Amino acid sequence: MRIPAHSVCTAIRDDIIAGVYERGSRLTEEVLARRYGVSRVPVREALRTLEAEGFVVTRRHAGACVAEPTEQEAADLLEMRVLLEPLAASRAAQRRTEAHLKVLRGLVRLGQERARRGSSDDLRSLGSWFHETLAQASGSPSLVSMLTQLRHKTAWMYAVGAPSAPVESWSEHGAVVDAVVRGDADRARTLTALHAERATSAFRLRFSGGGAERVRTSQHAVNMSGQRL
Repeated sequence: MRIPAHSVCTAIRDDIIAGVYERGSRLTEEVLARRYGVSRVPVREALRTLEAEGFVVTRRHAGACVAEPTEQEAADLLEMRVLLEPLAASRAAQRRTEAHLKVLRGLVRLGQERARRGSSDDLRSLGSWFHETLAQASGSPSLVSMLTQLRHKTAWMYAVGAPSAPVESWSEHGAVVDAVVRGDADRARTLTALHAERATSAFRLRFSGGGAERVRTSQHAVNMSGQRL
């Protein structure tokens, strides 16, 4: 059975984010195909997609390589998130469904409970789920796509520490949901902008100048029966 190119793309992207492939390193189709247990065709398609997303660049005489973003490019990512997440919250206040509200309320209850107990291990994943759901509630596929790419690239370029005040952070999430429930787009936008600004203090750049912090925590396979290198 042919492995879809988007699955290969996800696997390579996840490994780039995890630091399995260092910034500037070559990505050869043959090696990637063996690693993920697929043919070179979906690998080639995946590399084209990742190049469009900014994770990969094609260099003369070297072929596909992991991109090497500058510190300014990394800073721009956070600025774009601060601008787009409030927009998503504003749209969510106007377009959310009852299903979205049910999930958002549940996540806030769970997050607040875990924060009060000091159970911070899964607060980051709950926070990501919250923001993804809020974006989905905007009813804008283009905005969701942009925010998803921003989250992927932010995870690649930054290490994110736990919130210094998790109880307050989840209280802010709750206030945003209250505004979305009431259909108050302006308040949802304002509260999300303040929350996004505060959250940026937890981001630490993984690289500076020519060096990069190595993070090797992922071994992501597409086809588990395939050969691993």
